[in-house]
Amino acid sequence: MEVALMTMKFRAHDTFFIRKGWLSKGMERVVAKDDLFVDKNENPMDVLGIGSNMVKALRYWLQAVGLTKEATKGKRVQNLTPLGHEIFANDKFIEELGTLYLLQYQLAKQEEEATAWYYFFNVFSMSEFTREEFVQGLQNYILMSEDASTVAIRSLNDDFACIINTYLPRYKSNPGKVSPENNIDCPFGELGLVDIANKKQKTYKKTIPAAKSFNPWVIYAVIMDQADGRDEVSLNELLTKPKNIGKVFNFDAITMLDVLHEVENAGLIKIIRTAGLDVIHLNKQMTFDDCVKKYYETIDEEV
Repeated sequence: MEVALMTMKFRAHDTFFIRKGWLSKGMERVVAKDDLFVDKNENPMDVLGIGSNMVKALRYWLQAVGLTKEATKGKRVQNLTPLGHEIFANDKFIEELGTLYLLQYQLAKQEEEATAWYYFFNVFSMSEFTREEFVQGLQNYILMSEDASTVAIRSLNDDFACIINTYLPRYKSNPGKVSPENNIDCPFGELGLVDIANKKQKTYKKTIPAAKSFNPWVIYAVIMDQADGRDEVSLNELLTKPKNIGKVFNFDAITMLDVLHEVENAGLIKIIRTAGLDVIHLNKQMTFDDCVKKYYETIDEEV
């Protein structure tokens, strides 16, 4: 396996996983003041009410989950992405599971900005694992890339700890110390993508979320984003190709088919399993952003 030449980024979160309320507050402050993170006259620590290392982490996370984009030249202001605008307008406090799944997709496909996350979901194939196994695998992945830069083992260990803290609620990892109401948890813990396999042996496992927890428009958004203009995609590609629904949401074949049947019932795809074909036909050619808009329109209708 050869990894294309690219920039890899590790430990950009400064060990801080996303806290509840961070992304909402970050979006709100960026909308009010696009130079929030670079203004020399006003301290972002005062504006956001968090410490300097947390400010750096929040600046990173807003971009890593696809809510904001930062200018690469000139003054490094931040602006909401089209996804950021939709979420800010429709689910500012990130209370919908569909919003979290959209952000999970954005994060898991960040090959350059969040390399450990990309590797964990798209490349790392162990369903049960220890920290050492993950870090060894990630080291090998880095070595096999054309870039092949040396990364401190501490950074990879910190990324692993941050991944676990992102997806595993702390009341599970430290039940005696943390109450379920404690807001230090990351909202991504609601997705059910990682759990403890064996606490004594310190092994973890990837877990499969419930098919019924997915809105068809969220799934269609990811499929369309990866289809790249095609109107047919194989089931195998959906399940096994990096950045597609199978990988970013930990699906097995059965769960993926259950989810796709719901997307078919919504009239968005046709599953074709005849004449030796195992494909889906995409009934509506839409952009990712169009699908996101439709998702928020449909949940508004349900209220």
